[in-house]
Amino acid sequence: MTMASPQPAPPSAGRLDLVIVNWNSGAHLSACLEAIAASPEDVSRLGKLIIVDNASTDGSAALDGFTKLLPLTIIQNSDNRGFAAACNQGAARGDAPVILFLNPDVRIRPGALARSLDYLGADYARRIGALGIRLTDADGTTQRCCARFPTPWRFAGQALLLDRLMPSLVAPHFMREWDHLTTREVDQVMGAFLMMPRMLFEQLGGFDERFFVYFEDVDLCLRAKQSGRSVTHYAEPCAIHEGQGTTRRIKDIRLFYSLRSRLLYAGKHFSRTGLALTLFATLILEACMRGAAAALRGSAADLRATLSGYRLLLGALPRLGLRRRG
Repeated sequence: MTMASPQPAPPSAGRLDLVIVNWNSGAHLSACLEAIAASPEDVSRLGKLIIVDNASTDGSAALDGFTKLLPLTIIQNSDNRGFAAACNQGAARGDAPVILFLNPDVRIRPGALARSLDYLGADYARRIGALGIRLTDADGTTQRCCARFPTPWRFAGQALLLDRLMPSLVAPHFMREWDHLTTREVDQVMGAFLMMPRMLFEQLGGFDERFFVYFEDVDLCLRAKQSGRSVTHYAEPCAIHEGQGTTRRIKDIRLFYSLRSRLLYAGKHFSRTGLALTLFATLILEACMRGAAAALRGSAADLRATLSGYRLLLGALPRLGLRRRG
């Protein structure tokens, strides 16, 4: 459903706390902050800009050059607490009525924060529970970043590549068939830019910290929908999103946490049968497909990453505490 833009609310309608979780983001974090600092309209809306550093070792948390430009609050963790936990930690340090969770590999276009805040502020019926904006590649290509909620059938179809080979049978997770150039309600917006009223965020209990990384945004959007709110993609403002800014080099770890979070999501939201199907699709079907694909490509590195990721997953499986509902 396409939604018309509401009339902008006055700038005094609210202020924004911005939370960025950093873990070895390299130059991405500085570029992210530079983009914000270059937009006075956006800086004027900030209450606090909270950086939660999860024990980075690459020097990316050295941000002295921004302390006079932005209302920075920097939290240094002694270990990597995970993305969801760090987001909650950052949100707790603010008090503005609206929170934005922003990835360090995102560079906003001027006015993106102010326009998003005004759009949310003009939602007088308070229907919008989560708001995302249009994300683009560096060349301006719009990313297909909004997604459908997972289902057991979709997980099974993805494992067999049916979402790519037969999308009419298994709709893809990401809404690739839609150009993302219109404002509309969706199931899920990407956590790279996720704006939410603080009151709702606190009512929902924040992010579920069992999700170390991945699926925490899916879970939060689902719970926002279940509370009676909508999730909205706002197409007018935009930001550049690099994507996989800190996990690109560690394929096995990325695979492990993605699959781990998938199983946690299934255990939390699916029936007993749905969880069983997800386990079969993840541990058997997808493992075989990934291994076969790596072998056909002749990529020993991909095969090693797949084997390592699944070895980690199998070791963690007994500790996941998957809850099976009837």
